[in-house]
Amino acid sequence: MGEEEPRKNGRKERKNKYAVACSIIGSIISILMGYDTGVMSGAMLFIKEDLKTNDTQVQVLAGILNVCALVGSLTAGRVSDWVGRRRTISLAAWIFLAGSILMGLSVNFAMLLAGRCVAGVGVGYALMIAPVYAAEIASAEIRGSLTSLPEICISFGILIGYVANYFLAKLPLVYGWRTMLGLGAPPSAALAIGVLFMPESPRWLVMQGRPQEALAVLRKVCNTPDEADVRLADIKTAAGFTEGTTPAPAPAPGKGVLKEMFLHPTPPVRRILVAAFGIHFFQHLSGIEAVVLYSPRIFKAAGIATRNEILAATIGVGVTKTVFIMTAILLVDRIGRRPLYLSSLAGIIASLACLGLGLTVIERSAPHHAARWAVALAITTVFTFVASFSIGVGPITWAYSSEVYPLRLRAQGASIGVAINRIMNAGVSMTFVTLYKAITIGGAFFLFAGLAVVAAVFFYFCCPETQGRALEDIEEVFSQGWRSRQRQHPSPLSVELPVPDSKARP
Repeated sequence: MGEEEPRKNGRKERKNKYAVACSIIGSIISILMGYDTGVMSGAMLFIKEDLKTNDTQVQVLAGILNVCALVGSLTAGRVSDWVGRRRTISLAAWIFLAGSILMGLSVNFAMLLAGRCVAGVGVGYALMIAPVYAAEIASAEIRGSLTSLPEICISFGILIGYVANYFLAKLPLVYGWRTMLGLGAPPSAALAIGVLFMPESPRWLVMQGRPQEALAVLRKVCNTPDEADVRLADIKTAAGFTEGTTPAPAPAPGKGVLKEMFLHPTPPVRRILVAAFGIHFFQHLSGIEAVVLYSPRIFKAAGIATRNEILAATIGVGVTKTVFIMTAILLVDRIGRRPLYLSSLAGIIASLACLGLGLTVIERSAPHHAARWAVALAITTVFTFVASFSIGVGPITWAYSSEVYPLRLRAQGASIGVAINRIMNAGVSMTFVTLYKAITIGGAFFLFAGLAVVAAVFFYFCCPETQGRALEDIEEVFSQGWRSRQRQHPSPLSVELPVPDSKARP
């Protein structure tokens, strides 16, 4: 250990900075997606006034992004297997650029909806490729933090969107919301070009029969040349290349993947798919999209009256989301995925139940005469809900689902997971107004609380710990059956080097 310490304090720090920088740049596309979500929550107030839209059109406008994201997410896996992770990020940025221009220049609802659809395709690509790239570029000991970066970037984008709403609301009505939506175009263009200067995923390079290029990338992101050699050997093994053979380029990237996943899955692969798809299924059933997109309506229902007060309150939501996701990034590789996720769900359940109670009391009171405790409870629990979601369920959904797939299934598996995520997102965002009109706004949040309980049961039984495991070893974790819930936490040294007692905790 004495020989390892100088290495840790010297070279390792520089290499990790390079891996972190690559992951941050790859995750910037998620800032654009978050900005679109955040800015739309406020822009809808002005769009409704300018274009005279009704509640149904507002719900469609909110949810169509996620419906169209299905197109992007379902094709992104195959595209990234074909052209590479880096070029797929660039393609996502170009698509989002086109959508932002269309929305910013919209003259009617149809053109606005078309721009939202185009941006949605880019969102589908971004959600799939950003965490996959981060997972494949990172080492095991920092992978949880780096694969959570897209979620912090989404939250940061949402916060920027909320701030833009507040300041651009002062513009004339005809220019205000168009400027809000068009501001995503310049950074999209910069990212589309800049991302091409990043290194390609070493795991994708190996799959293409380019191990020397993969080794060159690994030497930049690993602690030592020896570690790079070990990781390259592990990647080759996972890709199905035996020792001493030179891998040939794949003639048809991704061929046979869907058959292996859905027609002839092995027991570990079946469990991986249930865990990865299930965690995406439950993420938005917690109600986060309802709170983020419709927070102005929730605050209005809670008694906040003026438009500026509502927009200022939504900025507070954005700040809370960003701060707690940053906290999650600091904790996820220290205490593990399961403790954070389950603690997060406990906070979500309590917050949703209290929010439902507060809004129910307010709704049954005379206008402007609701009990102060109910108003305070409703407003406070919006923030505790966002904090609880952001410290676990938000970032860990993306970190966990991007790391559990075997290499041969990762891109297309992540693609299908994002499609499920977008379906659930669209379902909540396009039906929330109708739902709360049918069962009251308080009843809607009681429903989300019950669904969060189901999510906690699912995660407890179906999602084993992956903290500290090399990507190539995670399939083994799922070979132990549904009830294997004990934490697998090898030391970082034992993950990267072939030490006989590699599963012992330090």
